[in-house]
Amino acid sequence: MTPSTALHDESGSTHLDSTAQIMDRITSQLGTQLSLVSPDGSRRHAPRHAPRPTPRPTPRPDPRPTLVLVAHGSRDPRALTTVTALAERVREQRPGLAVRLGHIELNEPLLTETLAAQRTGSAVLVPLLLGRGQHVKRDLPAAAAGAPHLDTRVAAPLGPHPLLAEALHARLVQAGWPERPRRGHGVVLAAAGSRDPESAADTETAAGLLAERLGVPVVPAYAAPTAACARTVPEALELLAAQGRTRTAVAAYFTAPGRFATQSAAAAPWIAAAPLGPHAALARLVLHRYDQARTAPAPARQRRLTSV
Repeated sequence: MTPSTALHDESGSTHLDSTAQIMDRITSQLGTQLSLVSPDGSRRHAPRHAPRPTPRPTPRPDPRPTLVLVAHGSRDPRALTTVTALAERVREQRPGLAVRLGHIELNEPLLTETLAAQRTGSAVLVPLLLGRGQHVKRDLPAAAAGAPHLDTRVAAPLGPHPLLAEALHARLVQAGWPERPRRGHGVVLAAAGSRDPESAADTETAAGLLAERLGVPVVPAYAAPTAACARTVPEALELLAAQGRTRTAVAAYFTAPGRFATQSAAAAPWIAAAPLGPHAALARLVLHRYDQARTAPAPARQRRLTSV
């Protein structure tokens, strides 16, 4: 008697399987074996169980600090639209990075509100300002100090930098600047102006970078002249005219439209370029300043801001 045809009860006695039970087992085993044979007589591989899905790891919070774009603010409704578009362009260039917007004045959200809305973590304030001045030196550090719940760093202003010269050139071309300027061409670089002499020095440097790119003289001028930034746009135009520059364009050294940009463009005798706006080079520069600030050694945060 084989083990396959006998069962044992608890008393140890042996019971024979019935003929029907034996035939059922043989039929079941034969069906399993036949299912592995193809119609052409070849043997199929035994079916494998589907692999269990690998559980997805729980996403970790992004360790990078929030990038807070700090705009000045303007009563011109186009300004808010422009800086919002720039923020979106920054997000496109750095997917996954938290990018928020805050204004120094005139527009919402104010910078203080943006910082208060972020409960925890860290942030880098990137000013959409083109030179060193009181907003960068005083107002932004004060706003950071007013948010002690965050680890906050303040980046250098955007300018001067070659990427700004690239964006300025592109805006001039859009306005009608020729591919090959001639001897009679010149440019006035119209900026807002500041009481801080370092701001004027930054604008002078920016004018030099643009002149090197264009191959023509570029004279800085200011919509709101001060002792530090005394030359007006009309005065800069007269200076270039005295040098024989009869085709003079006005380049807008502003991140967004506003009263000063409109005032400067109105003085142009020929073409006037639009403000920098959401240009791709400006978005790259924003991220460059962000990376500089977030990767700087801790003691460097206490040093004086420089535009490099």
